[in-house]
Amino acid sequence: MKEWLKENKLYVFGGTLLLVVMIYYYWFARPSIPLPVTEPNIQEATSGNIVEQQPEQQDTPKIIMIDIKGAVVKPGVYEATEGERVHDLIERAGGLSEGADSTKINFAMYVKDEMILYIPAVGEIVEGLSEPGSASTGQVDNGKVNLNTADATELETLPGIGPSKAAAIIEYRETSGPFKSIEDLQSISGIGTKTFEKLKEKITID
Repeated sequence: MKEWLKENKLYVFGGTLLLVVMIYYYWFARPSIPLPVTEPNIQEATSGNIVEQQPEQQDTPKIIMIDIKGAVVKPGVYEATEGERVHDLIERAGGLSEGADSTKINFAMYVKDEMILYIPAVGEIVEGLSEPGSASTGQVDNGKVNLNTADATELETLPGIGPSKAAAIIEYRETSGPFKSIEDLQSISGIGTKTFEKLKEKITID
């Protein structure tokens, strides 16, 4: 055996060297294989729970009611949404009727809940409207100012009623409840018998 190794030592050395090189390459020099990259899942973890992102919800427009009277094709009570204008409601009522005075209508005015939209005819004089022929929350079709629904601007159209008295009227109905008769107006400080006589034909509580 020793004689064989001496005679073939060159081959034995070469084979051993080759084996060492192969082992080294296999364990240390082999290129690494990159791991696959996964896309992140569009979810959020909150307190250990998976919460999916939800789209934002838009607010539903508030439904309001408008009473349309006067020179329109189809007078009546109509549904509307906040942000609509007088023009939109007139169209919903079939448009202006023949003889309507369009010069006295503010078509661009915003409508509001429980308002009365009165459209005058040509030549018709409507007393007490804060903006003649446009719209009002406190008016009725006979042109009187409603003490229980009129705002400050509408109340100030009455003779002898300025900003302070208009504010007092509104404060009265907010603290004591609605007026039960037009005579209750005399409960307001500064409105006596003489002032009431000037007002009684121009006011209502209906």
